[in-house]
Amino acid sequence: MSLSGSPKPEVHSTRETLLPYGRQTIEDDDLEAVVAVLRSAWLTTGPKVPEFEQAFAEFTGTAHAVAVCNGTAALHCAMAALGVGPGDEVIVPAITFVATANAAVYCGATPVFADVEADTLLIDPADVERKITPRTRAIAAVDYAGQPCDWDALGAIAAKQRLPLIDDACHALGGSWRDRPVGSLADLNTFSLHPVKPITTGEGGVITTNDDALAHKMRVFRGHGITSDFRQREKAGGWAYEMAELGFNYRLSDLQCALGLTQLRKLPQWIARRQEIAAQYDRAFADASFLTPLRVRAEASHGYHLYSVQLAPELDRAAVFRALRAENIGVNVHYMPVYLHPFYQEKFGHRAGLCPVAEAAYARLLTLPVFPTMTDQDVADVVHALERVTCR
Repeated sequence: MSLSGSPKPEVHSTRETLLPYGRQTIEDDDLEAVVAVLRSAWLTTGPKVPEFEQAFAEFTGTAHAVAVCNGTAALHCAMAALGVGPGDEVIVPAITFVATANAAVYCGATPVFADVEADTLLIDPADVERKITPRTRAIAAVDYAGQPCDWDALGAIAAKQRLPLIDDACHALGGSWRDRPVGSLADLNTFSLHPVKPITTGEGGVITTNDDALAHKMRVFRGHGITSDFRQREKAGGWAYEMAELGFNYRLSDLQCALGLTQLRKLPQWIARRQEIAAQYDRAFADASFLTPLRVRAEASHGYHLYSVQLAPELDRAAVFRALRAENIGVNVHYMPVYLHPFYQEKFGHRAGLCPVAEAAYARLLTLPVFPTMTDQDVADVVHALERVTCR
């Protein structure tokens, strides 16, 4: 079982067409909802935005949902609402998409990287506590792959240190921790509505919170810092507006919110299918010597945005990746530790060795396809291809 070099080309691959690691599901009701908005008077800042926000808040069991143009904007809004600024530090996990750390940098703050747990790749609460300094302004944890973090442990640390918690839940809509829905687990909870996420609006994001003041700040921030939007002024019969602070144009359109509404109604069945696919992988790999699935805690309901595994140490991940792509299995890798990217090395002086668990995990990480419209045969193809390339 060695893939230390380039695999030999095969005459026939497992599949004739590529199976991607993720894919959106767009159905007739989604198309009809978008067309209805196109025929309406409001394409943006209209009635579909608050309608979608209310539905999203109800789904996550929170008082407020603030819709924005993408998940990165959601993180930026959240940190800005908390007053994160120059001289501050925000603790983030080493393994995440760059946006989690970038949002702190946008605010002029410094991201401080905490290591992850070896078997879940979720942020390690013990390392979070070690990384807290007098400059720490917030803790931003990531529900990696769709599994919620240990929010009990993080909540205890945050309460002790009087720090706000941000849940970067961009992977985890539809999941839960101890029967509490993702979106209600932190002071501010951020979501992405990118096409490969649990639901999509094409591009989009949402922040949920139970804090009235924070919700208001984020709504102002997403609209250039102006305290009212065009529809509100139309309803009041006025034209004047005031820019109270420097904000951004982070609005989400009515077209996208209409799509989000139809997608949200179908989310429970899609999460159930993702969990079925993950269960099939779990059974197939239960005794595998060539990879290890990540551990799922009993307290968590996993949303399975990703199904990530760690390859056996003796396998060459790059060679396995190439071989599986040759088999038309669209595997991916999520993620390189953020501080190893050139920007973070050049700006903050980070080097390898900062978070050893994350670095060791990254060398073996592989993401397998999972999305609701995958068939059982698709799953079987992935398993077959993995067995085929690792046993060459």
